[in-house]
Amino acid sequence: MQNLSVIIAILGLSAMSYWLGRRRSIAVVGGLRSAAQLHSLPGYYGVLTGLWCAVPALLLLAVWHVVGQHHILDVVMSHLSGDYLTASAGQRRLLMDEVLRLAHGGAALGDVRPDVRAAAQEWIRLDALSRTAGGLVALSVSLIGASVAWSRISPTLRARNGVEWVVKLALVLCSLIAILTTVGIILSVLYEALRFFHLVPIFKFLLGTSWSPQLATRADQVGSSGAFGAVPLFAGTALIALIAMLVAVPIGLLSAIYLSEYADRRVRTVAKPLLELLAGIPTVVYGFFAVLTVGPLLRGVGQALGVAVSAESALAAGLVMGIMIVPFVSSLADDMLTAVPLGLRNGAYALGATKSETIRRVVLPAALPGIVGGVLLAVSRAIGETMIVVMAAGLTAKLTANPLEAVTTVTVQIVSLLVGDSEFDSPKTLSAFALGLVLFFATLVLNIIALRIVRRYSEQYK
Repeated sequence: MQNLSVIIAILGLSAMSYWLGRRRSIAVVGGLRSAAQLHSLPGYYGVLTGLWCAVPALLLLAVWHVVGQHHILDVVMSHLSGDYLTASAGQRRLLMDEVLRLAHGGAALGDVRPDVRAAAQEWIRLDALSRTAGGLVALSVSLIGASVAWSRISPTLRARNGVEWVVKLALVLCSLIAILTTVGIILSVLYEALRFFHLVPIFKFLLGTSWSPQLATRADQVGSSGAFGAVPLFAGTALIALIAMLVAVPIGLLSAIYLSEYADRRVRTVAKPLLELLAGIPTVVYGFFAVLTVGPLLRGVGQALGVAVSAESALAAGLVMGIMIVPFVSSLADDMLTAVPLGLRNGAYALGATKSETIRRVVLPAALPGIVGGVLLAVSRAIGETMIVVMAAGLTAKLTANPLEAVTTVTVQIVSLLVGDSEFDSPKTLSAFALGLVLFFATLVLNIIALRIVRRYSEQYK
């Protein structure tokens, strides 16, 4: 019995339980005309019955599946030959993967040992038995839960309170999932970063000016001793982000001023969605645009002016990234400008100010905290961009302030360090987590500053 079929059956029983619970709540008071005697509306009694039918059964099914899979695997692996117990953890994991691959119909790699094939067949048998038993138990629990809820329906039953409690619990769980996910990300990155800092001093990482994470694999190998000074990466990230913001902020802010203050409704209805379409374009498409159009264009202009421009440059990546960020700045600035109270505008007009003077001296100062917060959020978006930098700026870690040369960023190095079969015990791989930790705290600080600025603005102009 497949889990999907059991879930569909439980949901079907839950829908039927809703109808039966609602019908019984009306029947216990003698009909729909006497529904006012009920503590809650009839629909709440139906929802409560459906929840009693579905929630315990689905929870039991989930727990049964997780626990059953682990128990079955332990039973199956215990039937292997004696060398499995004496094997290393890595070898045991490989045997488990091979058993599961065979059990799920995957192709075997090389010759398969007879005991491994027998273990896969045993896993298939036990898994089918576990799914059938779990499905039957879950359906039984579903029927029992619906029956209990149906039998408890009475005019004094606080069905609405029970339903609202379940909804509140679901909202709390969703909030906890988001919070725990964030905590898990922080702890996992922090743990690996601390392992890296045990191998490489933190000040050498944060203040070093040479980045070459390649390590020697032989004693006679030259030029691969490893250098983990991350300053070139931080400088490259800041340079590209600065160029992007020099493009995005003026274009986004001026377009927001036009759309919110000058454009009529027809122009705004067409122009604003078209501008926001830029935010929906995949970053890899922007990367193609940077490589095929912007990069060659800058190189051609540089040759015409007698200036050396690299085929991959920070300027090309920054320009394209700025165009990508324009919708973020424009939308947030437009919202802030629109939120300025109309009374401030009317007061300026009453004092004889023109439209442009009102915008410069009243509207923009009033909306400035919100605009600054939006710009800082856009900076966080620019710092975390990867694909455009990979395709347009290159992978060279160079400490330079020249935007015409190739540079790289923190995110690009994280990707390059984690690609391949590198061991997680090497400083090269662990340095990616240290870079991720620094990037996380940088974007976190920017987001906190932006949110505080926006909160202060909303309190001032509420």
